[in-house]
Amino acid sequence: MSAFESLKRLATEAAIVSSSASVLGWDQETYLPEQAHDWRARQLSWLAGRSHELSTSKELGDALKAALDETDSSDERTLGNLREMQRRFDRSTKLPASLVEKNSEISSRSKHAWATARKTSDFSLFAPHLQSVLDISREKAELWGYQDEPYDALIETYERGATTASVSRIFDELGPDLRNIAAAAVARTEAKPAKLPEGPYPIDQQMSFNEKVARSFGFDFDRGRIDTTTHPFCTTLGPDDIRLTTRYEVSDFTSSLLGVLHEAGHGLYEQGLRAGDFGQAAGDSVSLGIHESQSRLWENHVGRSREFWAHWLPVAAEHFPQLKNTDLNDFLAYIHRAEFSFIRVESDEATYDLHILLRFELERRLMRDEMKVADVPAAWNEAFEKSFGLIPPDDAHGCLQDIHWSMGGLGYFPTYTLGNLNAAQLFAASMRDGSIRSAFSKADYAPLLQWLRAKVHDHGATLEPSEIVKRATGSEPNARAHLNHLRERYNR
Repeated sequence: MSAFESLKRLATEAAIVSSSASVLGWDQETYLPEQAHDWRARQLSWLAGRSHELSTSKELGDALKAALDETDSSDERTLGNLREMQRRFDRSTKLPASLVEKNSEISSRSKHAWATARKTSDFSLFAPHLQSVLDISREKAELWGYQDEPYDALIETYERGATTASVSRIFDELGPDLRNIAAAAVARTEAKPAKLPEGPYPIDQQMSFNEKVARSFGFDFDRGRIDTTTHPFCTTLGPDDIRLTTRYEVSDFTSSLLGVLHEAGHGLYEQGLRAGDFGQAAGDSVSLGIHESQSRLWENHVGRSREFWAHWLPVAAEHFPQLKNTDLNDFLAYIHRAEFSFIRVESDEATYDLHILLRFELERRLMRDEMKVADVPAAWNEAFEKSFGLIPPDDAHGCLQDIHWSMGGLGYFPTYTLGNLNAAQLFAASMRDGSIRSAFSKADYAPLLQWLRAKVHDHGATLEPSEIVKRATGSEPNARAHLNHLRERYNR
């Protein structure tokens, strides 16, 4: 057996354990009975420890080194695969198995506590769990090492090659323009309010319509499915098992639809990775900023476009008869409405990134120990009023609205805005191809998906995120396309 074959066998074994934990995690977020959370935490903790043990074994490390030594230097894909696997191995070996198991158990219990605290809008129920998450995040950062501040190590977990300073520079450049665009968009909506025809929009019809649209995008339902949960997400349980989730409102079918389009974007990326490389970097996504670019591209650049609704509004009317006499321009005014709202996941394109900038600054302050956990609600409300001119009425509409901190996801939020930037840049580049643009205008999404497969998905994690964007678009990642898109859509 060659070194690479040996490495692939070991990586596949670790992937089997990790994906088995994903199955339990998906079940925890969808169908787990209320009294089962403690045992589930123990199950996930054990699996996390076992996966870490396999992923950091001396045998795997030796196989990695041998595979790198025997690989032809001209084989860019294989070298990129092995170098990223080596980087992940080096990073993983810095964490002891006991810490990984502890982290998993803290996360599992914290998610359950967060759900209870959010339901009752009582931050005090979640505060001790957030403190545990923060403590272990600092411990991991010290073990991983960082350039300037501990938050660097957390961002690197989700966005390879990024630092706090580099993200801060982008956000500082974005902030003024974003605030001006958002203010103008909100003012336009207030001057001409738009409404959706009154419901109800039956959930079974929403499910049928959502699946029809997801299929048209290219999501393979023989390799995935859609389920219902409180907080929509996409998760990969195996190379041919991609799970999407959404939630439904009988008063507004667009809520679940746009959620499905967002998660389908994630799912299309996962289904576009090479199944034979599952468990290796070549068969894995490169970063959350690239992953989010795929969901934002399909949700916003496709799913909120005039071209999309020119085709799909009549189809929607077949499912929801109250839409039959709805004018396309009136419907687009509803889809493109903008308002300063409390909840990030319900916000519009024009105001969304302001939610991320707020979270980024609060997380930095927490990691620097410039703010105590007990002060989070007040700090959140103060920052929110400064950015949005509103004060959250309670913690559920403020600092308890997101699941990420309970999952240990400090450093995760910046990737949402990085994803928005990447999405706009990639979509603009794809539309420079006349055949893709022509097909898109006719609701034929296959050429766009094929372009994304070739330019983004097929690389896996063999290249740096910034290199994938540069090769696909001809430019380094930047904010120009995103700001141009927002101005074109909201400030005309």
